[in-house]
Amino acid sequence: MGPLIPSRAAPILSPQMFVPPARVADVPIALLSPTLDTVLTTVLSLLLFLLALGLLCFFTCRLAQPLRQRRQERAPVSGPSPVQCRALGPNFRAEKEKDPNYWRKQAQATLKNALELQKLNTNVAKKIIMFLGDGMGVSTVTAARILKGQLHNNPGEETTLEMDKFPFVALSKTYNTNAQVPDSAGTATAYLCGVKANEGTVGVSAATERTRCNTTQGNEVTSILRWAKDAGKSVGIVTTTRVNHATPSASYAHSADRDWYSDNEMPPEALSQGCKDIAFQLMHNIRNIDVIMGGGRKYMYPKNRTDVEYEMDEKSKGTRLDGLNLIDIWKSFKPRHKHSHFVWNRTELLALNLHTVDYLLGLFEPGDMQYELNRNNETDPSLSEMVEVAIKILQKNPKGFFLLVEGGRIDHGHHEGKAKQALHEAVEMDQAIGLAGAMTSLNDTLTVVTADHSHVFTFGGYTPRGNSIFGLAPMVSDTDKKPFTAILYGNGPGYKVVGGERENVSMVDYAHNNYQAQSAVPLRHETHGGEDVAVFAKGPMAHLLHGVHEQNYIPHVMAYAACIGANLDHCTQAGSAGGPLLAPLLLLLALVPLHLLF
Repeated sequence: MGPLIPSRAAPILSPQMFVPPARVADVPIALLSPTLDTVLTTVLSLLLFLLALGLLCFFTCRLAQPLRQRRQERAPVSGPSPVQCRALGPNFRAEKEKDPNYWRKQAQATLKNALELQKLNTNVAKKIIMFLGDGMGVSTVTAARILKGQLHNNPGEETTLEMDKFPFVALSKTYNTNAQVPDSAGTATAYLCGVKANEGTVGVSAATERTRCNTTQGNEVTSILRWAKDAGKSVGIVTTTRVNHATPSASYAHSADRDWYSDNEMPPEALSQGCKDIAFQLMHNIRNIDVIMGGGRKYMYPKNRTDVEYEMDEKSKGTRLDGLNLIDIWKSFKPRHKHSHFVWNRTELLALNLHTVDYLLGLFEPGDMQYELNRNNETDPSLSEMVEVAIKILQKNPKGFFLLVEGGRIDHGHHEGKAKQALHEAVEMDQAIGLAGAMTSLNDTLTVVTADHSHVFTFGGYTPRGNSIFGLAPMVSDTDKKPFTAILYGNGPGYKVVGGERENVSMVDYAHNNYQAQSAVPLRHETHGGEDVAVFAKGPMAHLLHGVHEQNYIPHVMAYAACIGANLDHCTQAGSAGGPLLAPLLLLLALVPLHLLF
């Protein structure tokens, strides 16, 4: 039997089809018209429902994409887990590595993850976290990776740092406008303020000359921390150095000299010309920085005021010549209805009820904080602990936040030739990176990890797999017939001559925390290196960090991703194409009576 075909003589939607035939003649035409309107309304409502459902599925898929990326990022590439390796020892891993398929499978898994990265995360970055490893060049990253693995009883070379898991990596050119090999002040101005500057200056353009106060006015440049605060976000600074050191100071200060920590370190000429020290600017330039943690207590108090922790130490006493108590000034600037807290030790910090903290100032040492290997667990928090506290406070703001985190003493360890101190600082920063990742989402958080510059630090000597990163090379010098450590410096305080010859390192404790690795050229302080440094990125718009860039490009990417700062044209377009379009459709759908849809 064929399909039923309606007669051409009668319209398909004839009103007679909806009325019993015996009573058609009795029904007024005015009562038949609304029936057709009802059908059309139902059809239109169904179309709107399907359109809204399609849009909902589309945006749900977009939101799920970063989650997939995050799962892939956390997934092991292949092979045994670190726990298995610790249990079975290095030989187990060595046996696996003898099989060519081990490496092929690993490469294919990496390839699969790389292909997934073609689906770019173009969300708006509600939160931005920047980790700055001061002096953390590529050789330091590699050595820290090995150390991290060896701390877990693994050979080390195969270990994955948290920053290694980031899907996008670039190189940053670090030179200052007047220096081939840069310093931390000019570089901080680049990666925080978006302009390159002279060596030794912070928060000013290259028109400002170091130490010359009268070249400062009119040449000030603002940072991404300021841009974020102006956009209504919360902002924070966490460092293991002084909070008025080069890296953090570029986020809030404008100074012709990075060493003007307090007015005590400033020349009379600069004071007479009206320039302010960096600690003063910390409290006055951006008065509503939500979180500040690090060292630098003595720069906040009047000269010769006894330190709360080191009462007998002359070097820990207050330094200020103007007699100001900047801690009291910080408190006075906070609104009365807000809860602000000043803490000076770890116990006070961890005792805080973070749900009620609006502003936090933590100064845990008179100067820089202690090295991680030397840290007093009762008085000084770790970098990871400070990061956790900062994020918990800052993330209460529905508009998001910007957080600057500096592993500042990586640099100090290298300057002193103490590679063990430097590398343990790098491993601690990597742990803080992992913690921050666990507390945030790839969906709305852009995380950038980089360095300001490198150091003349290296390791080599044909060391075998699993050799202690602080150990000896497997041979002696073919010139002076003496052993040497894998880690060496191009210059620095480790240059030692005994009896007219290079020191025999086998006669000293080269595994000591403060051992100064040998250097080729004698210097009191080892110097920075001039090569490019790595930039690791994940989260919204992280793909914009690729290839080789000028260092000042970095904050422009972060601002673009977060829709803050000057370049905002794309933000309006993104908003009109996303959630705001879906809401009116769903509202319209809600207004349609349900009995018309079903």
